[in-house]
Amino acid sequence: MAGKNYKSSFEKVDHSKLYDYKEALALAKSLSTTKFDSSVEASFVLNVDPRQAEQNIRGAMVLPNGTGKTQKVLVITQGAKEEEAKAAGADFVGGKDMIDEISRGWFGFDIIVATPDMMGQLGKLGKVLGPKGLMPNPKTGTVTMDVTKAIDEIKKGKVEYRVDRDGNINVLVGKTSFSEEQLAENYKALYDVIVKARPNTVKGTYLKSVTVSTTMGPGIKVSVD
Repeated sequence: MAGKNYKSSFEKVDHSKLYDYKEALALAKSLSTTKFDSSVEASFVLNVDPRQAEQNIRGAMVLPNGTGKTQKVLVITQGAKEEEAKAAGADFVGGKDMIDEISRGWFGFDIIVATPDMMGQLGKLGKVLGPKGLMPNPKTGTVTMDVTKAIDEIKKGKVEYRVDRDGNINVLVGKTSFSEEQLAENYKALYDVIVKARPNTVKGTYLKSVTVSTTMGPGIKVSVD
């Protein structure tokens, strides 16, 4: 059945056309056939070489309308910062005890925020956390002494963007339950950040293409300014 639905949705997209981003998002939303609240994602293909440090684009931002997804936050810290993290709404807080839990295979969280003093201990789990994209990083604001701000931003709808080895960035911009305006605002905010992140060493075209899609939905090509 899913195959039939996908085929029907696929045929409603003009794959030779570059859609205005508002039109593309409205179409993606209308073509979603899942019974659950599907994610809406934007995929950017960039003319960058991630092996060069300057072109290894990575960062984070808070989407204007959030992500529609509740993130469970684990804060790795110690001392007074533990109480601060609890007061700020962290789902799990601890130091060595939590690191030990992860080493035993516990992954009941979506994102880790750590204070710099704990990174030495947490770094030992690099081979476990790295491949899952869970290792905290100063570039994304998840290694910080300001745990209150970090938790607040994540709960409001912070997303991370990171170029993969092929030069692609895929980011959640909302859910199909969002209004067309909310999706458009989130997409535009993300698009502006990606464009602004253009490395000085990139020659020629930077943004090759952008596609938006929903979970199990067809890709819709978006025009690039």
